[in-house]
Amino acid sequence: MPERPPGSAPATPSSLGDSLVSGWDTHDDILPPSDWGRPKGPRRTATVWMFAVFISALALGNAWLSDRLTSEAFLAWATIFTAISLQALPFLVFGVALSAALTAFVPPSFYQRIMPANPAVGVPAAGLAGGLLPGCECASVPIAGGLVRRGIAPAVALTFLLAAPAINPVVMVATAVAFAGQPEMVAARFVASLGAAILVGWVWVRFGKADWLRPPRRHHDASASSWAVFRESMLHDLMHAGGYLVVGALAAACLNVLVPREWLLTVAGMPVVSVLVLALLAILLSICSEADAFVAVSLTEFSPTAKLAFMVVGPMVDLKLIAMQAGTFGWGFVLRFVPLCLGVALLLSFLIGGLLP
Repeated sequence: MPERPPGSAPATPSSLGDSLVSGWDTHDDILPPSDWGRPKGPRRTATVWMFAVFISALALGNAWLSDRLTSEAFLAWATIFTAISLQALPFLVFGVALSAALTAFVPPSFYQRIMPANPAVGVPAAGLAGGLLPGCECASVPIAGGLVRRGIAPAVALTFLLAAPAINPVVMVATAVAFAGQPEMVAARFVASLGAAILVGWVWVRFGKADWLRPPRRHHDASASSWAVFRESMLHDLMHAGGYLVVGALAAACLNVLVPREWLLTVAGMPVVSVLVLALLAILLSICSEADAFVAVSLTEFSPTAKLAFMVVGPMVDLKLIAMQAGTFGWGFVLRFVPLCLGVALLLSFLIGGLLP
């Protein structure tokens, strides 16, 4: 048996797979061409045909359904949907733009400098700061995460998270426009929302634990310019909040037209049940706080307390907020925070709503 020369690598036994693939790196002519399996015609042909089919479908739909879209029910549905959307859209755009500006141009260290060091004192201060520094739900969660990441007490950051989308100036003006001639509804919303945010913050100061809240991750590139962050935040919040506004307007219009009025009168006539129903509706619809007052005022059969619960619960607990909070702070936090917010919001809605005429 011949000996292996010293210093040489041991021979590697050849396998069937090695013998099959040997030489592929040196014979490019046996590989398939780069355009193999691709369509020979121009790609835009399919797009043109799809557009032609879409236009044809619109034409046929107009021919078949134009006579059916003049009924009183459909016209009432279209009127309610258009009115809610157009009334709320200016407030939504302004609120999203202002929220994006705060996210991009106001550093989180600013909030740290103005917040008291004592969390029990910082909670009401954060609630009042939320009324001065507007922001929708989509922006309040990242801002609260930035505050926690920079050393602000979690209870203080969470109070700001709840108060900012509920009592900021844009929301209050939108509520005053929606409930024209009813200043008591504007005051009730402010007091109930601020009180609920502060009460949740104090409960978290007393019973909250550090391991219940996962340290948030950064949502924007640290090297991005302020204008880039503003543009991204504006586009993201406007698309998301605008979509939820359309869904809410559609739901409110369908609720007013499709649901028999006897059902609404039956539910609206039950004081406790009506409040719980509208609170559940606020959670499911997930309407932006700049627009929810216009949906609430359209529910004319329900009591002022039920409408108040719709406007207090929505900015604190809804499906999109639950998803955003879980992504920022973790599901362990959500399982504790969401029931607390819902219970406190309902409690304050019943207490303040009971004082309304």
